Amino acid sequence: MRRREFIVGAAGAAAETFALASDQAAAQRCVGPSPLHVKGPAVWLDLDQQELDDAYDQSVYAFNAANIGERVEANNEKALSVIGKPERVAYGPAEIEKVDIYRTTRPNAPVIIHIHGGAWRAGRSAYFVSCAEMFVKAGANCVAVDFNNVLETNGDLFPMVNQCQRAVVHIYQSAPNFGGNTNEIYLCGNWSGSHLACCVLTTQWERQGLPRDIIKGAVLASGMYDLKAVRLSKRASYVKFTDEMEEALSPQRHIDNIHTSLVLVHGTLETPEFQRQTRDFAAALKAAGKPAELIVAKGYNHFELYETFGHPYAGVGRAALEMMKLA
Repeated sequence: MRRREFIVGAAGAAAETFALASDQAAAQRCVGPSPLHVKGPAVWLDLDQQELDDAYDQSVYAFNAANIGERVEANNEKALSVIGKPERVAYGPAEIEKVDIYRTTRPNAPVIIHIHGGAWRAGRSAYFVSCAEMFVKAGANCVAVDFNNVLETNGDLFPMVNQCQRAVVHIYQSAPNFGGNTNEIYLCGNWSGSHLACCVLTTQWERQGLPRDIIKGAVLASGMYDLKAVRLSKRASYVKFTDEMEEALSPQRHIDNIHTSLVLVHGTLETPEFQRQTRDFAAALKAAGKPAELIVAKGYNHFELYETFGHPYAGVGRAALEMMKLA
């Protein structure tokens, strides 16, 4: 059986990608036979069109995506039986515009907001419940945001960013209602959710009469922070990129509007582009004098790194708890 046949096609819509990496973070494919490929002209850095497409398509690299998805679903079911169903609250008029609130028992507790990934075209807030259990037990309220996917917005990323912005404002303003501390609002995201979360971080809140630092810190895993390369990839087949979208929704070009500390994480087994995007953004933040930390998680692929959101002693979970001073 060829490797492409082994991969479950549906996993491609669930998140992004991963690969084996050398010490120089030059990713290569998983162990196994690689499809024949004749190198074509470079379209981005040293990548030809197929290589660039593959670098933004997790199904090409992630042989165990379906297995991890099955594992997460099982863990979600178990976690739900432990911490119970969340309080689902509307932040806007559309049916999808709701957040899932998982309360901790600690009064006036920090709040961590999660924005999910899924290549912009998949995913839902309910997928985060197993990770929410860790935050709740550590003493933080956890809020997962639901929003439309790009297929539902006719290829437009702007409405998705707007929904995430409005959800954050609602959570900030209503935090005391569920035992949250308005002065301890944090943000986290994974995959394309890290891109959306970072767009939220560049929001000029003062134009809405809000403090510019309503978010005190963010942990972003396996994200994309400049859309130029993504626009050249096959993701343009379902995202209707424009010059305006590329410019406005490339957070790396709007670093001056970021007023919080960031922790950026990527795994050593991710694609070369997801590693590069994270490294370049971290370097740009530091060059601009912004507080930023780069964490390279050794031995984790794209999907395995996501699971560490719910692990207090590994990867993203450890970083998030340390950020909120709950470690």
